[in-house]
Amino acid sequence: QVQLVESGGGLVQPGGSLRLSCAASRNIFRIYRMDWYRQAPGKQRELVAQIISHTTNYADSVKGRFTISRDNAKNTVYLQMNSLKSDDTAVYYCHTAGGDWGQGTQVTVSS
Repeated sequence: QVQLVESGGGLVQPGGSLRLSCAASRNIFRIYRMDWYRQAPGKQRELVAQIISHTTNYADSVKGRFTISRDNAKNTVYLQMNSLKSDDTAVYYCHTAGGDWGQGTQVTVSS
């Protein structure tokens, strides 16, 4: 089992940027896949981005704006979010292929 701690959320204006971090409690080198999900109020949790080894996949709604990356030496996965929209407002969660979840970090996009 891996403990995950997300950080970097906050309030940002439309068009702004944020970088989320997901720090793992142990070495993530052997964790094949890691994901970022989000859940907006009243909506189901949805997959935003995933990194499989060094291959990345994105939801259509964030493609071209979000970038997922991993730093195995720091046991951390990142989500760089640019050109943020109000529809991106949600709690963002880190997730491993083994089924571990973090506690989430709130992202609010509002003027």
